[in-house]
Amino acid sequence: MNHWLLKSEPDEFGWDHLTAKGAAGEEWTGVRNYQARNNMRAMKVGDLGFFYHSNIGKEIVGIVEVCRESEPDSTADDLRWDCVRVRAVRPFMRAVTLEDCKVEPGLEAMVLVKNTRLSVQPVTPEEWKIVCRMGGVAP
Repeated sequence: MNHWLLKSEPDEFGWDHLTAKGAAGEEWTGVRNYQARNNMRAMKVGDLGFFYHSNIGKEIVGIVEVCRESEPDSTADDLRWDCVRVRAVRPFMRAVTLEDCKVEPGLEAMVLVKNTRLSVQPVTPEEWKIVCRMGGVAP
């Protein structure tokens, strides 16, 4: 299993929006960056990811699961852009902010810390464990 981090602006589509979708989840649409798109193309059903509120809060608030692999993005006008479907798994007991990640030993090389603009990014197994501990949930 691989781990990921997916960013969304909470005022447009936040954690509460995704949890309201239930087990069916929601398409992760609107990604228009090739590196982020390629990360989605690498996702497999059952992979887990962090749900990150960008711009407002700048914090990881929960864990999502990939429930459908990459397909053409229904919101795109051309076939270059893909999306996966994700569902909420569990919220964090406490949000983990970008600032928390920047000072936490073991997260210095995390993509979130090094490239704050990438909207879909990989997370290493060690980073996964550290962030889960910080958020008060089991990895």
